[in-house]
Amino acid sequence: MIPMSNDADAIVVGAGLAGLVAVCELLDAGRRVVLLDQEGPANLGGQAWWSFGGIFLVDSPNQRRLGVRDSFELAWQDWQGSAGWDRTGQGAEDEWAAQWGRAYVEWAAGEKRAWLRTKGVRFTPMVGWAERGGLTARGHGNSVPRFHVAWGTGTGVSEPFAERIRAAAADDRLDYRPRHRVESLVVEGGAVVGAAGSVLAPDDAERGVPSSREVVGGFSLRAPAVLVATGGIGGNHDLVRAWWPASLGSAPSEMITGVPAYVDGSGIVAAEEAGARTVNRDRMWHYTEGVRNHSPVWPGHGIRILPGPSSMWFDALGRRLPAPALPGYDTLATLRHLRTSPDIAEHSHSWFVLDQRIIEKEFALSGSEQNPDITSGSLLRVLRSRLGGGAPAPVEAFQRRGADFVVADSLEDLVRGMNALAPDAPPLPVGGLRAELEARDAEFANPYSKDVQVQGIHNARRYRGDRMLRVAKPHRILDPANGPLIAVKLHVLTRKSLGGIQTDLQSRVLRADGSVLPGLWAAGEAAGFGGGGVHGTNALEGTFLGGCLFSGRAAGRSMAG
Repeated sequence: MIPMSNDADAIVVGAGLAGLVAVCELLDAGRRVVLLDQEGPANLGGQAWWSFGGIFLVDSPNQRRLGVRDSFELAWQDWQGSAGWDRTGQGAEDEWAAQWGRAYVEWAAGEKRAWLRTKGVRFTPMVGWAERGGLTARGHGNSVPRFHVAWGTGTGVSEPFAERIRAAAADDRLDYRPRHRVESLVVEGGAVVGAAGSVLAPDDAERGVPSSREVVGGFSLRAPAVLVATGGIGGNHDLVRAWWPASLGSAPSEMITGVPAYVDGSGIVAAEEAGARTVNRDRMWHYTEGVRNHSPVWPGHGIRILPGPSSMWFDALGRRLPAPALPGYDTLATLRHLRTSPDIAEHSHSWFVLDQRIIEKEFALSGSEQNPDITSGSLLRVLRSRLGGGAPAPVEAFQRRGADFVVADSLEDLVRGMNALAPDAPPLPVGGLRAELEARDAEFANPYSKDVQVQGIHNARRYRGDRMLRVAKPHRILDPANGPLIAVKLHVLTRKSLGGIQTDLQSRVLRADGSVLPGLWAAGEAAGFGGGGVHGTNALEGTFLGGCLFSGRAAGRSMAG
């Protein structure tokens, strides 16, 4: 029998950040590559384009200039304390995940920044302190600020690679095929040798907008190396609910969506059907500070608030959330509390209560489109926006137009508005909220406190970056001079898959018995950002884009070899 010829040296499925990085590595090695994606060219860069552009770096010049002392040892301590890998041993789900974790932290403390600079990625001077953690040194969280924001936000990370892809496609060095939906991987003799699926009708839909699913043809392509880089499951609520972990109780009856609809998990399912092992599917990263977008792009489009530490957080019954369920501290601990507490689990929302001074200083919104000053790359524009009077324009727009925002001059009017936004929940008690707010305010008579949230505010302001740009000067929320009062109804916002296709350190896909599945690689969120779970049970933030970069690079280099 005459063997069938290959259409390329490699096929990359998915034009998100991990796929683009892999393609660039393959092109650098002189390989012939076919890039397939079910969406049109407008979506090149995928979910990363929409992100805030946070990158986890360790002991960077930016940190040192701000007086932050960091090290690989401290970062690895934080990563292990957050990951909590407990599915270990030969052939276990976390066997490769833990190896990926250490390799990633070594990269973040080593050549990562220099490598990104060679690709054209630059960083703003400030370093954010995300995921401050579970309140113990060896537990979850970042001991120091490590959240480096790229100039251009998410576009500043994805576009340097996307520009190379466009140029290579224009010069016929890359066979880029948008509107090609991969539905299965071609397996022969126990090896993956290609990909097959449907050609979708041309659609000029703007980035992120749902596109037509009309099928106008089919395709089947062959190559000795195939990469699955199709992202996670955040846009597919049915799959989110099916894989929802028991440790987080039950999934909310209502969720909003932080990713475009095409982030549907189909690539993970196709790889599984071809013989790939998927692990840690019940590990997820969903935000608890989501608000409905006043100008939605995709169905159920939500935006995450990146809060400073000063807002008061209440559950659907008006009770203050316990530590470490504090703004900006421990995302999954907060989600776990909201979803496993029997008397509030039936409700899908919680509340921030704050004032005008807090929203002006502490509210940031995740997303390239929500941060036009940083996305523009102009330091002067950033300084005017962040240090000038009032809230940044996108935050102000949500305050005026957002369906989840209530603004009032009195607590009575504020609570009345909150109850109107949640008619299916028991009415919130004005007296209970007032008692909590007054108790909190009383703690600011001194520069020290027994209240752990107030302690966190004072601690944050000892860091120069937070004092300048992220944390309001301590003050009393109920003082009318700091008003008006603001309440924000918060929803669970679907976002990341922390588990996925299991891979070795070369991003080669593994079978259930631990052997390599020939011909198949996986990278990015589809691979749990590497190894099927590089983050373990939790994440340190700024690590998602970096996981796409790291695993995509490993895949491209391995496939080229």
